Parts: sequence; structure tokens; C-alpha cells
Amino acid sequence: MKSSLDTLLAAYPRLDARDADMATRLAAFLAREPKAYDRDPHTGHVTGSAFCTSPCGGFALLLHHAKLDRWLQPGGHCDGERDVAAVAARELFEETGLNARLVSPAILDVDIHEIPARGTDPAHFHYDIRFHFEAAKDAPLVQNPESKALAWVPVSELTTRAGPSVSIMAEKLFR
Repeated sequence: MKSSLDTLLAAYPRLDARDADMATRLAAFLAREPKAYDRDPHTGHVTGSAFCTSPCGGFALLLHHAKLDRWLQPGGHCDGERDVAAVAARELFEETGLNARLVSPAILDVDIHEIPARGTDPAHFHYDIRFHFEAAKDAPLVQNPESKALAWVPVSELTTRAGPSVSIMAEKLFR
């Protein structure tokens, strides 16, 4: 049975070889892994992320992830939830306090990345599905213990601050 993520993935534009590779790998993972939406580090799992921009498009909201010690977009584990856009919205709210507007239900980006081993959890992959959200830059932010800081970062500084995994989302929005 096809999931809603399968449907979204079928419509996901493959703009380059990276997109095609990520989409192919995600589709294969979803087809073979019955626990794809669970938080099992032995199999890897689907995660949902919110690339949240200001209405003018000049800023993106990032958090300084406490465990990974890197600037990233808000996001997290599905914990069994199969509506990945809802997961992204939930994580955005939990990590920043923002009730942002989902700009499009379409997938903005797919990024598969390895999470390092930690404690008893082995290294594993996150199959991160990213959606575009929008919120007012002057809305109050509420930081939680999962991050060291929250910041609206100029889109022009994303590569320097967060790296290509984050800046690729801005590139896709503003092509």
C-alpha cells in the first residue's frame, strides 16, 4: 500500500543528480523497511524538518543543535507518525514556539545523512523530508533544551553558518 510520503516523493522534482539519488534511496528505504517511521537506530528512520523563512524570504530560522553542535533547521523524529509535514510542523513548534504557515505541502528537499553513534545507539541514517514554512521574523521565539540558540539568519549567510545541507533549501526556493 502506498503511503502519503510515497505520493509526495513521486511528485518531488529531481532538479539534479543529488535530488535523484536522494529520492531513489528514500524510495528504496520506504519499500524495504516496515519501521521506517519509528525511531529505531538499527534501521534508520524518516524525519521531518521545517525550513522556515521570513515572509520577505531574506532570513531563515535556524537552531544550534545541542547534541550535534551544528546550526540546522528545526526538525525531528516521526515517532510512528506518517504525516511527515505534520511532524515538521510539530518539531518547529516544539523547538521554536512558532506556529508557522506551511507554504506548500510538496517536499522541498530530501536529505539522507548519517547520525553518529551515541551511547548505545549505533550510527544510523536519517531520511530527512524537508518542507517550506513561513513565519514573521518578529514573532517571539521559545528555545527548548534541544538547542543552544535560535537565530534568524540571512539567507546569504546560510552556507557559512550551517553548510550546504541547509543552504540547498534556500537555493531551491529562490532559483
